[in-house]
Amino acid sequence: MKFMLLIWSNPQNWDALSATERHALGGDGVAEHAALDAALIASGELVVSAGLADPITTRMIRVRDGVVTSTDGPYAEAKEQLVGYYMVDCESLDRAAEIAARIPDARWDRVEIRAAMDIAGLEM
Repeated sequence: MKFMLLIWSNPQNWDALSATERHALGGDGVAEHAALDAALIASGELVVSAGLADPITTRMIRVRDGVVTSTDGPYAEAKEQLVGYYMVDCESLDRAAEIAARIPDARWDRVEIRAAMDIAGLEM
């Protein structure tokens, strides 16, 4: 089955980490994410992973009654932001939870697990 592991973060949580904690995460967690990517590639479970740009770079597109509108900047004022994701193909929700627990961000914020659906709406 395929699962999206959605990484949510509150910038205040990151800011609250000590310099020592940030350094242990490779400055911004990149080193630990790279190690997890390598392990998931080796196991054949990684489909794709990526971090997302700051919400200030967001562009929201809406179509209402055939009219396209575009809004720049964060869509909503929210404390939590979607900051990245992993798409994994693994045997079960339990295995997806094991992988999610290895994502460094889970230690100071949260990772949401959602089953991916194919175009017909059936779980993959």
